[in-house]
Amino acid sequence: MQQPQDNQADAAFEGLLQKYTELLIGKDDAESIDMIQKWAVMNHIHKTMPNLMRHWNESHPEAKAEMKALFEQVKSLNEAHREAGK
Repeated sequence: MQQPQDNQADAAFEGLLQKYTELLIGKDDAESIDMIQKWAVMNHIHKTMPNLMRHWNESHPEAKAEMKALFEQVKSLNEAHREAGK
């Protein structure tokens, strides 16, 4: 059975995700936050359940290509943000 949503916890999580996005790529707009949230979940699944990820990649080749582009975009944005901070 699902627990009732705790708005304070939700707000705190949203704040954490916003700050993580800002520190990672230097932007914290809604589109960037959504991108980083998707990237973080996919990255976690890739590391913790590689067989599931392999199955998903085989079943959804178009989505795999989109996720690869997302990972490359996050990497590029992170590198640019780190270079700007030097």
